[in-house]
Amino acid sequence: MTQPREFVIEADGGSRGNPGPAGYGAVVIDPVTGETLAEAAEYIGVATNNVAEYKGLIAGLKAAKALVPDSADGAVQVRVRMDSKLVVEQMSGRWKIKHPDMKPLAAEAARILPASAVTYEWIPREKNKHADRLANEAMDAGKRGKQWEPSASTAALDTTRSSGVSALPPVSGPPGDAAAGAAKARAALASRPAAASPSAPQVGWAAAPDLGTPATFVLLRHGETALTPEKRFSGSGGSDPELSAAGRHQAECIARSLAARGTVEEIVSSPLRRCRETAAVVAARLGLEVRIEEGLRETDFGAWEGLTFAEVRERYGPDLDAWLASAKAAPTGGGESFAEVTRRVSATRERLTTRYAGRTVLLVTHVTPIKTLIRLALGAPPEAMFRMELSAASVSAVAYYADGNASVRLLNDTSHLR
Repeated sequence: MTQPREFVIEADGGSRGNPGPAGYGAVVIDPVTGETLAEAAEYIGVATNNVAEYKGLIAGLKAAKALVPDSADGAVQVRVRMDSKLVVEQMSGRWKIKHPDMKPLAAEAARILPASAVTYEWIPREKNKHADRLANEAMDAGKRGKQWEPSASTAALDTTRSSGVSALPPVSGPPGDAAAGAAKARAALASRPAAASPSAPQVGWAAAPDLGTPATFVLLRHGETALTPEKRFSGSGGSDPELSAAGRHQAECIARSLAARGTVEEIVSSPLRRCRETAAVVAARLGLEVRIEEGLRETDFGAWEGLTFAEVRERYGPDLDAWLASAKAAPTGGGESFAEVTRRVSATRERLTTRYAGRTVLLVTHVTPIKTLIRLALGAPPEAMFRMELSAASVSAVAYYADGNASVRLLNDTSHLR
């Protein structure tokens, strides 16, 4: 059975006078990558705040439905986030709709997608900046006697600037290597919201009461191969290299360290040889078996496999630029985009957290899956991956609680190699 596409809709509306000149804004977001998939805004003339908010909701639902034409057949699941308590409570069925202006708007919103496909969540105004900015752009356009145009919008850029996120360092190698960055990601930061993942729950000491022992993933990057020191693209579509002598020594070091800690209860590995070999060394020391998980494999880098960053730049420059600028762009020759990898890793995370609830599990995997799990746990945008160091045979850790909260416990620990 095909899994439904998931979207987050953030919508808002405003009126300068209530009633007065009014407009709405709505944005559809990929909850996994944080990318903006669609924007809508419109000046609607004289209206109240509530009317404008409902019209923003309707526009957002229509935009999400347009992304999946067969959405009426269970192909889509939507979470609506708004700072309008009235709209959220009325559409959730907890408040009655009494005002005659609201009833037809609520009925129209309810007809767009099946009720089972939509949930509603109230958020504070400061977390709805993108939609709020779109609504204000629409009202500003109406004041000039015009309608809002997507090409003139700066909503995503303004939202990013207001977050205080700085530009990224220049790229110096494949993003799978510890020294990598992303010059082109500066452009991506200017076109995507930099807020945390819209569906990310509150984390840290202020989160919900004790929910029992979490599922803890100890994330081990495999040991070195011959390609690692040369900073070559090494994914799941290449030659599947074995551990080098240095890599085997690293595996022995981490095995001794994990045995001394005595906390690992299960071992799960990527199917690729370098991970299986690393996992086997640890498993022999801990007296555990290794379970293979296909979803933990590295990105398929297509035609770039085995090449250095400079070689890819020389041979496939335009493709590389596109890939660095967007998580949805794939490497030359049918490789995987980071958006595709994120969906794969997210599905794997859900399976494993369910299977190993309350247990500590060693996941032996690669740079991209580990960085993806860390990024998602932090609710950070895709560009955050380029700000993480992740050395060969390094250890990171994330704890997952029963209510969906995640806590990053460790990142890029290499103390066992010293």
